[in-house]
Amino acid sequence: VGECPGDVEDRQGIPFVGPAGRLLQDALAEAGVPKEDVYVTNAVKHFRFTERGKRRIHQTPQVSHIKACLPWLQAELTVVDPTLIVCLGATAARALLGPTFRVSKQRGEVLELATPVGVRPVLATVHPSAVLRATAEERSQAFGGLVADLRTAREASGSLKQ
Repeated sequence: VGECPGDVEDRQGIPFVGPAGRLLQDALAEAGVPKEDVYVTNAVKHFRFTERGKRRIHQTPQVSHIKACLPWLQAELTVVDPTLIVCLGATAARALLGPTFRVSKQRGEVLELATPVGVRPVLATVHPSAVLRATAEERSQAFGGLVADLRTAREASGSLKQ
């Protein structure tokens, strides 16, 4: 579960098809997570932006946007019935784990979440766009941290299937 569509996703109507989506695919592959085992969506379903010339610049969703889109996300969880949920970034984590959750302090921890289909393990990590925004010197470490968190999710998911 990501934050919200970016510009490319908004224009195509498909989540995670832009630069952050490509980085997520790379991280999943490096973590050994088959892409056919993954369902991607966003906590907030619309792209909020400001225009700067011809560019549409992303704006962080407000709490009211998160709350308005939560029933839609819960409906998706009911249909998909995931083995494990990964929150990519603070907005997704706050949507599912509450306003006091901090990715910076609790990333990579497997927690439990009550969903419409029962209690499911959930793990929060950074959003791939945070890796893209990292400086060149920090990018490799940021990507490695994302991959490590996705490996933890894969291992937790695998242990659940036994």
